[in-house]
Amino acid sequence: MSEKLTPFVRDVVLPAGPDVVPRLAEAACSFRLAYHPSPIHRWGIFAMEPIPARRRVIEYTGERIKPDEVRRRGVRPRIYIFWVSPRVAIDGAIGGSGAEFINHSCAPNLIARKRHGRIHLVSLRPIEAGEELLLDYQVSGDAPLTPCRCGTPQCRGYLNRQDDLL
Repeated sequence: MSEKLTPFVRDVVLPAGPDVVPRLAEAACSFRLAYHPSPIHRWGIFAMEPIPARRRVIEYTGERIKPDEVRRRGVRPRIYIFWVSPRVAIDGAIGGSGAEFINHSCAPNLIARKRHGRIHLVSLRPIEAGEELLLDYQVSGDAPLTPCRCGTPQCRGYLNRQDDLL
């Protein structure tokens, strides 16, 4: 079967497919983390030890791609693209650290910090062992409204930025 797949499907679409199980790259993690099924969506990444506030937790890694390639990869069933700058994005589905499986929440415990072309996810507050790591995706631009499943009292109903909802 795999010999009949086009290179695009084999190398770009399948790595982000629905059957993908997370993998955590130890070198990208500053704390002990694990993946488990999430009550929010599919898989989640969980702290296995307490994490103090304002600490780098994990680096978002993957293949560095340009905007034209981001658009081409938009056909995937799941997107793991994180923009570093207007001209460069990181595709966590290919060579990702596991951070691509961190779920969205309107009440996150992580924030993304971009510096020197790299993305580190940093704790906003102390995170307890066993707690799921959560990031506010703040989807923006011409992206369609994407319903949120975080279930927090602060939920705005969508993964999109508040400004894009007005």
